[in-house]
Amino acid sequence: MLKNNPDSGNPGSDPWRRWYDENSTKLMMFARQQLRRPSDAEDVLHNAILKVWNARKKRAGGVPPTETPDPAEIYTAIRRTAIDLGRRETRRTAREEKVIELEDARGISYFDDPFDEAERNDEISKALRKLPVAQREVVALKIWGELTFAEIGETLEISENTAASRYRYAMEGLRRILGKGRESYFKNLMVI
Repeated sequence: MLKNNPDSGNPGSDPWRRWYDENSTKLMMFARQQLRRPSDAEDVLHNAILKVWNARKKRAGGVPPTETPDPAEIYTAIRRTAIDLGRRETRRTAREEKVIELEDARGISYFDDPFDEAERNDEISKALRKLPVAQREVVALKIWGELTFAEIGETLEISENTAASRYRYAMEGLRRILGKGRESYFKNLMVI
């Protein structure tokens, strides 16, 4: 949660606070779709918001921004922050694998990464994860982000037509996975 202190000149100030309260659910859903572990979504979301806020403050010569970000700007920041996290995790995993190889074979695992099994049990989450990443991103932005295909194209740096076709393919895939007529579940789904 963003701390609400209007005098501190931080993203918790009033316009940003209201913007966050209005948009946090759909931003969180998008962030969760970008990550290997959905539990990292809150950190990625807050880091992305801070990056946007700090960049705007820097452009304004150190004056805290009051204008809130447009959807494409924040979705792009979330996506890039998630990519950065993924790269860091990949590098960390490679380092850990080297350490494990160098360890004497005692059968002790120092780097177990427990995964919340409850999240895997959700039917829609399973279905979404069966989709290609490119299609999953478009579904998250279209349904939870409420972006147009033009905005999705700008966010993902693809054409509007490509965004629309990925969405169509994703819906066809979900119909096959879940059974026809069940894609309406997504509009009411609050946690993936």
